[in-house]
Amino acid sequence: MKSIITLIFVLVTGTILGFAQEKETGPETFEMVWEGQPITMQKYFIVFLKEGPNRNQPEEEARKIQAEHLAYLGGLFKKGVLNLNGPLGDDSEIAGISVYNTATMEEAIKLAEADPAVKAGRLVVEAHPWWLAKGSSVK
Repeated sequence: MKSIITLIFVLVTGTILGFAQEKETGPETFEMVWEGQPITMQKYFIVFLKEGPNRNQPEEEARKIQAEHLAYLGGLFKKGVLNLNGPLGDDSEIAGISVYNTATMEEAIKLAEADPAVKAGRLVVEAHPWWLAKGSSVK
C-alpha cells in the first residue's frame, strides 16, 4: 500500500511540475514609448534568400522549382508565420527577403530551409533577428 501511495505521489508531483514548466511561447516582445505613444516591439526574423550553388537546372525544372517555391511561401503567409516576402530588384547575391513571425530564429530557419528552392540548392538561407513595432507594415 505504501508503494502505491508513493507511486501516486510521484506521478501527481511530476504532472504538476510538468504543467508548471510548460508556458506559452511566442515571439519575444517589449514595451516602449515613442512620441508619447506606447508601442510593443516584437522580434521578427528576417531571412535573406541568397543565390545557391545549384542554379544550373534545365529551364523547365527551374520553372517547376520556382512555382513550388512560390506556393510554399504562399502557404506560410496564409498560416501567419510569413509576414513579408519578395524578390530584390537588382543583380546582387540576395535574391529575396522574407520576414518570419515565429517564436525563435531556429523555427524561422527550419521553415526557410524547407522551401523547395532551398532544398534544390537554388537558394541558401541567411537569417537575422529584427526588431519592429508589432504589426508593422509597408506603407
